[in-house]
Amino acid sequence: MKKKFLAVLMAATMVSSLVACGQTATTTTETTETTEATQETQATEPAAETAAETTEAGDKMMIAMVTDYGDITDQSFNQSTYEACKAFAEANNAEFTYYKPEGDSTAERVAMIDKAVSDGYNVIVMPGYAFAEAIVETADMYPDVKFVALDVSEYDLEGDGSDFNSETYPNVFSAVYQEELPGYMAGYAAVKMGYTQLGFLGGMAVPAVIRYGYGFVQGADAAAKELGADVSINYAYGNQFYGDSDITAAMDTWYQGGTQVVFACGGGIFTSAGEAAGKVGGKVIGVDVDQSKTIDGMFEAGMTVTSAMKGLQATVNTLLAAIRDGQWDSYAGKILNLGLVSGDDTSLNYVGLPEDTTIWTESFTVDDYKKLVADMASGAVTVSNDTTAAEPTAENVKINFQGNIK
Repeated sequence: MKKKFLAVLMAATMVSSLVACGQTATTTTETTETTEATQETQATEPAAETAAETTEAGDKMMIAMVTDYGDITDQSFNQSTYEACKAFAEANNAEFTYYKPEGDSTAERVAMIDKAVSDGYNVIVMPGYAFAEAIVETADMYPDVKFVALDVSEYDLEGDGSDFNSETYPNVFSAVYQEELPGYMAGYAAVKMGYTQLGFLGGMAVPAVIRYGYGFVQGADAAAKELGADVSINYAYGNQFYGDSDITAAMDTWYQGGTQVVFACGGGIFTSAGEAAGKVGGKVIGVDVDQSKTIDGMFEAGMTVTSAMKGLQATVNTLLAAIRDGQWDSYAGKILNLGLVSGDDTSLNYVGLPEDTTIWTESFTVDDYKKLVADMASGAVTVSNDTTAAEPTAENVKINFQGNIK
């Protein structure tokens, strides 16, 4: 009978360095083999052994990533995680490979974890909530393997009835993120940039998506108050994490009715927002990672105003560096809730907007954004993470709440 999973430690910050240190890798070779899944291995040429090559137990650090139901070119969780793992391995003379399950099921993800362990990999990195059941099934089977999960929450693991206790798996760490913070930044930025008719299109109404949305409303509300602007928000969930003709039709109604920019928050649901936006010159806000390349590439240049991001790459760097440096015990068996750690250096934070690709305006510049981050970090600006209300509320913004589209 499986043990209860993880004792939750909710913390707003991490204190570890975000930049993985170590020697620059020499020549990198990549091989691809097809077994139960597509794999790609990056292994540096033999070099003098350094401390970075081994874990604190003295074992050679061998890193494997398992994709969820996407690929490493998805411009989202899988690609960001893959690139971070690959870069760390190259810089630290560690071996790295990735495994892609044949389909979208817990059994197929478990099969890839089993194969990674069988192949000798002792650090398994898993991006996304879809790994929750696979973690519960495999973590206690492989006590000597270190599992690093990204965005797998208490809710994902045990649902609404979660009842964690002090009994932990000492070999698992999961990072979750304070989605309300980048949601707030995106809503505040949009109104400051001059957009007054906004939309929030969530995927499924799960806690992370709700926090994004409620933060978005709070940010728009604060900016509307500062400007004395008349701002409205269409607000709905697609009830799925992908776009389709029904959701596109709803977005057509929004954009053709005057909506200027939609925060598309939920996996591939941005396709419906982008398709509708393209018909009228509308704009989109991305989510989780910098989606400008994906959305603009699929539809038209300049469509993506900004993206409300989670620091997946920073998290990977921090955890792999901790394993390398013998600090794994500081993270093992815990879920950490990551957000802002610096008001001065935005690159250190685990949430934020992309400074290079956001379409800044005279009314909201990158310096204005940095001031907002500093105020949020200092507590001068506060953002609630309370999602108990069935609908988002605001004092200065009119909200047209439409529930589930499907």
